[in-house]
Amino acid sequence: MRLRILVAPSGFKESLGADEVAHYIATGVRRAVPDAYIRKAPMADGGEGFAAALAGATGGRLHTVTVTGPVGQPVNAAFAMLGGERDEPTAVFEMAAAAGLRLVPRDQRDPLATTTRGVGELMLAALDHGARRVLVGCGDSGTNDGGAGMAQAVGVRLLDEHGADLGPGGAALDQLASVDLSGLDPRIKDSPIEVACNWTNVLTGPHGVARVYGPQKGADEATVARLESALQRYAEVIERDVGVDVRTAPGTGASGGLGAGLSALVGARLRPRFEVITEYLDLDALIARSHLVITAEGSIDRQTPRGKVPAEVARLASDRDIPVIALTGTVGQGVRDALDAGLDAYISILDRPATLDEALRDAADLLVTTAEQTVRMLLVGRRLAWAETPPDPAVPPAL
Repeated sequence: MRLRILVAPSGFKESLGADEVAHYIATGVRRAVPDAYIRKAPMADGGEGFAAALAGATGGRLHTVTVTGPVGQPVNAAFAMLGGERDEPTAVFEMAAAAGLRLVPRDQRDPLATTTRGVGELMLAALDHGARRVLVGCGDSGTNDGGAGMAQAVGVRLLDEHGADLGPGGAALDQLASVDLSGLDPRIKDSPIEVACNWTNVLTGPHGVARVYGPQKGADEATVARLESALQRYAEVIERDVGVDVRTAPGTGASGGLGAGLSALVGARLRPRFEVITEYLDLDALIARSHLVITAEGSIDRQTPRGKVPAEVARLASDRDIPVIALTGTVGQGVRDALDAGLDAYISILDRPATLDEALRDAADLLVTTAEQTVRMLLVGRRLAWAETPPDPAVPPAL
């Protein structure tokens, strides 16, 4: 009987997209078991590769435009027009294409200053192309401006006490005095916008986006405190002027608070990203036809059970008693929580001490090697067959 393996990974931030991770894992598996039947289901969870993955699943097409990047410089970003039979022309893009962390040079990582303006510009470009429905993927962001830049790009005015428009970045939100929606592009009001996001991320408070993700984007302790204060002000003014409380609503903290801006200022509907992905990929059916699932993400830690791909894949697989192994670059604090969430095992792909730059550079080779060795170890276990071998009475028991 041929071994049937489903490869369903997320991408590795700043290194490999989900489709690339799936390819390299499959390559390693085939080195160990050349005749294995492998199905690849890249789980672009709203971050990098989201648009390409859904375009591939539906026979759609990517379109590239130039927008404002997170540090204010022009960048090339893509949106996809989905294929298949749909009632309305549907555009999909990931916010990371216009405001992702990989677009922020390491020496410019300041979430007080980075902007989501390009996200709004990408949305307008999709509407210009004829989209009448928009799906936005949240993930891998390099920003913490609450979606303010996005909102300003599509016509929302965010004003200080003197009636001047706020500048870019999360720090400027501390000066917000009023919100004016009268200039919002009318096409947005007539076009349903859905957001695939991490449902557990909230805007403010002890588990707010500044405290949880700010340090990943270059924020020190003082910067985190400034961002939290600015987002609190942002939420207060939005509630007063728009009538929406975005402080702790599910998904509002997605991508540095972009979820809050999308939901409150442009009327988008926030949805759990895994729910959106499984609408286009029949993951449950793929799992049911597999002996083993291999997933992956750049880090496995206490955040993994909070809507990350490995935990969501494991949840579906556990319903069918299919084992799941996760390959990862970093094993972080609270990793035991990931096992409690359903993962059967995790394995770091790092085989030697390495700098971050080295790990990112060598990720492809490391994935191939680790996938191969993982499956070889499973084959060793199969040969041992200890559960079926009776004990030898001539061998004394172990101490």
